[in-house]
Amino acid sequence: MTSDQKTDELPKSKCKQELLALHDSLEVLGGKWKLQILVYLTNRKDQENNFTRIKRGIDGISAKMLVKELRDLETNLLITRVVQNSKPQTVTYSITEYGQNVLPVTNTLLNWGLVHREKIKKTLG
Repeated sequence: MTSDQKTDELPKSKCKQELLALHDSLEVLGGKWKLQILVYLTNRKDQENNFTRIKRGIDGISAKMLVKELRDLETNLLITRVVQNSKPQTVTYSITEYGQNVLPVTNTLLNWGLVHREKIKKTLG
């Protein structure tokens, strides 16, 4: 192997690792609802966030989709699900410390979305 081939292999390997990491991130956070759920829970840390409250707070999400997304987020350790020992039984959700690591990404996307929305309004209208 020549030195040029060795130099070529390193960037390809790094690129592949980065693409796999990006794929994993999109797999965990992708879709229409997951980031919205995380932002909702973040903005309401001091409240008891049960299923009904979350569903009412996120426009357009169906009960079936909310169940799926909450399970996925819990499986990936981004939220916790706590079953309260009460009558009737209540379940609350909150963002985990690990889930809070996603917030800088979410804030960047949110800010970009605000700027983009304004740019499109000015361009089209």
